[in-house]
Amino acid sequence: MTTIKKKVLSDIEIAQQSTLLPIVDIAKKIGLTEDDVELYGKYKGKISFESIHKLKDHSEGKLILVTSINPTPAGEGKSTVTVGLGDALNRLNKETIIAMREPSLGPTMGIKGGATGGGYSQVLPMEDINLHFTGDIHAISTANNALAALVDNHIHQGNELNIDQRRVVWKRSIDMNDRSLRQIIVGLGGPVQGVPREDGFDISVASEIMAVLCLSQSIGELRKRLGQMVVAYNRIKQPVTVEDLGVEGALTLLLKDALKPNLVQTIEHSPALIHGGPFANIAHGCNSVMATKTALKLADYVVTESGFGADLGAEKFLNIKARAAGKSPDAVVLVATIRALKMHGGQSKEDLQIENLPALEKGLSNLKKHMETLEQFNVPFVIAINKFRADSDHEIHALIKWCENQNKKVSLTDVWAKGGEGGVDLAQKVLEEIEGNKKEFSPLYELSDSLQVKIETIAKKVYGASGVEYTVKARKQLEEFETRGWGVLPICMAKTQYSLSDDPAKLGRPENFTITIRELKPKIGAGFIVALTGEVMTMPGLPKKPAAFGMDVDEDGRAIGLF
Repeated sequence: MTTIKKKVLSDIEIAQQSTLLPIVDIAKKIGLTEDDVELYGKYKGKISFESIHKLKDHSEGKLILVTSINPTPAGEGKSTVTVGLGDALNRLNKETIIAMREPSLGPTMGIKGGATGGGYSQVLPMEDINLHFTGDIHAISTANNALAALVDNHIHQGNELNIDQRRVVWKRSIDMNDRSLRQIIVGLGGPVQGVPREDGFDISVASEIMAVLCLSQSIGELRKRLGQMVVAYNRIKQPVTVEDLGVEGALTLLLKDALKPNLVQTIEHSPALIHGGPFANIAHGCNSVMATKTALKLADYVVTESGFGADLGAEKFLNIKARAAGKSPDAVVLVATIRALKMHGGQSKEDLQIENLPALEKGLSNLKKHMETLEQFNVPFVIAINKFRADSDHEIHALIKWCENQNKKVSLTDVWAKGGEGGVDLAQKVLEEIEGNKKEFSPLYELSDSLQVKIETIAKKVYGASGVEYTVKARKQLEEFETRGWGVLPICMAKTQYSLSDDPAKLGRPENFTITIRELKPKIGAGFIVALTGEVMTMPGLPKKPAAFGMDVDEDGRAIGLF
């Protein structure tokens, strides 16, 4: 008898076969009316400022943060688990909203792909969300580049602020991985074309404007934060801000619609707010405070995520976003996959289909470190094993047994294949942790600590580093920033996502390593100081064979090759 194998559908095929409800119907599920939503077509909408203002006296629901181990090319499926958990909670009749980041075109066209979940745990319409969506990131790019043009124009038109053209720190941006734009020269071609100087591009999601938008809770706060951004230094080395230029109003005007949270839905019609998209390796890695706080006013439970592993996204969520939002997670989900743990244990990507218990056991050191990090923040958490088809029964049993021996709740989730149904056990265990584990959240450092203390606290307690080394430039900046009164700001570490160290090749749980701080960048509007470690770049490059090579569109306008 011949066995006919059932074809496994791709993420985009599953998404395109799904039925969407009009977004006004999703809005009604969470107590909003048609007038509360500004429509972007039939299936996307923005929640108006007026409707958000009406929610100010509503009580807030419980917040669940999803994070993971250090990512590998094998994939962890953090966004997939986030969506699946939200769907599962709704299946349990818990009014739940999912709050996630918007994908950047750079990784979508590069190697990572989109960021809308996968399988039967996706937010829709995935084609739109993974491409231009409602234009938020384009608005951020436009505002960023308008500011760059205004700075150069100011220098060209007489330079009233006495800006030192060698000390312009504001870069241009584009929402694409493009290594050729990291360092450029502008103003060539003679006096009419402007003043020549060195410049460069950041990817748009690393722009301070992205961080400012994601941490602002009103138009007024957005304008204030934009005005505080440092764009250059003058000839006596004093900072020049957007407010000094007098253009914070124009930038706010460009961003007024981008500040409104975007409402979409999952395959199972759970409401989802997808808004803001800073990377966690070079920015703070969390969706907007506006979306998270709005969701908390509209639902009993909100499931959100932070970028990359707990050493980056969760650390920044807990030390930066939680402070800005005035809300810490009621529970955390730590996602791990057997595939990724085996890679951390030394198994090659090509051999991941082969059972390898020794590699799995060795890779558990990475999971263990992230567990220890969450324990230091004093937050209750559940370990979610995101199931893949090639996982063997022996490997699954070994991982579950190890977690239980650590006295930690663990759940085998199968949300890629089964949607919310595959996350019900995880949802129940998360609810148990929220109700039964009343811990008092504690950030890792006080804002009154010096910048150096903050950096070394993160390096030692979160990464497991033995120490921190500073370049001469970084040491001078530490002194300068403290003198300027910026020492009270939190630290946003820019570090490779692949390793706990600043060397992407050191997988698992490296020991006896130092973190090198090569430069500090003041992000005063965002309200933090970026510390650049190792060789991490704020403008990524494309791989040898970008994902864009497999993308197309059919005659009906439907996307092909998105994942």
